Amino acid sequence: MRRLVFLGLGLLVGVAGCAPAGSVPGGSVADGSASGGSVAGGASGGGPGRQREAFDRRAAEVAGAWRPGSDWSTGYLPLQDATVLTGEPGFDADTEMAFRSGWYRDQIELPTVVPADAAIRFPDGALSVPLISAAEAYRQLDQGDPPPCEGRPRVPQAPSPGAAGRPDDPVATRAATACIPLTVTGVTLGTAEVRTSRGIAAVPAWLFTVAELTTAVARLAVAPRAVTAVPLPATPSRTLPGGVAGVDRLRRVDGNRLTYDVALGACDSGPTALVREDDDVVVVGGGTVPGTGECIDLAVLKPVTVTLAAPLGTRPVLDVATGRVLTLAAH
Repeated sequence: MRRLVFLGLGLLVGVAGCAPAGSVPGGSVADGSASGGSVAGGASGGGPGRQREAFDRRAAEVAGAWRPGSDWSTGYLPLQDATVLTGEPGFDADTEMAFRSGWYRDQIELPTVVPADAAIRFPDGALSVPLISAAEAYRQLDQGDPPPCEGRPRVPQAPSPGAAGRPDDPVATRAATACIPLTVTGVTLGTAEVRTSRGIAAVPAWLFTVAELTTAVARLAVAPRAVTAVPLPATPSRTLPGGVAGVDRLRRVDGNRLTYDVALGACDSGPTALVREDDDVVVVGGGTVPGTGECIDLAVLKPVTVTLAAPLGTRPVLDVATGRVLTLAAH
């Protein structure tokens, strides 16, 4: 039994996976940790010939409909999340969870004064833009408090006075780590490197010092009125071909290598990377083999990596399912 579902995590296409009989239905998204296929030089990474042909036809339609406005090459259009790590953060499981979830607490007085306009520096020039205050940037950064974690205290527990312990006392095998936010201990105005429609740019950003991390967390400081919106997609009128899956997000862009998350059903096989390169645009998707039998309402996001024939540069990356511009997740 297949049912259409709409899922979170920015996923725009609902898919239903398949599972053995007796599986418990659900409506959540599982972010698969297993790596998917890898492809070099723009090849598809295998799969039935008809699957590749179906992707090529769909990708050609998506690429042909791409019509960015003049702001794409003259304005400020960021193609990644507004929260940026400025270096290696030294994550452990708890601090990475806090960062991904936007859990923070401030231990300083955050300036409310709005700085003077500053320049974004692109490879092809500069653009002066208005900024926001550190207090406003922190408001955008902080997504709320963490929920209680099962089996853990809300705050670190200090030992009781005089409870030094005896040699024969039991030894704990797990540290009492509290589920707490990241602690902001300082903030300065600086810049962060950001992928934009005009290439990698140095963008004004508030750099928050975080006690638990080894690098600053940057929140872009450009005022919303100076940010150009990502163009709306021109979604193809035809249904997505069978065996071709859409893409949820970009994970990493490194020269001519792209890593992105493909959305597939819980019991579908794959994915393999599918890509079409043009001079002005790149279209990506995933090749899958649908499972059979009784299905569970669960979409799995699995990463695949593709090596393009040339560095991505300023080309947008479009999702073959919806035609939307894919942006980089917070990293």
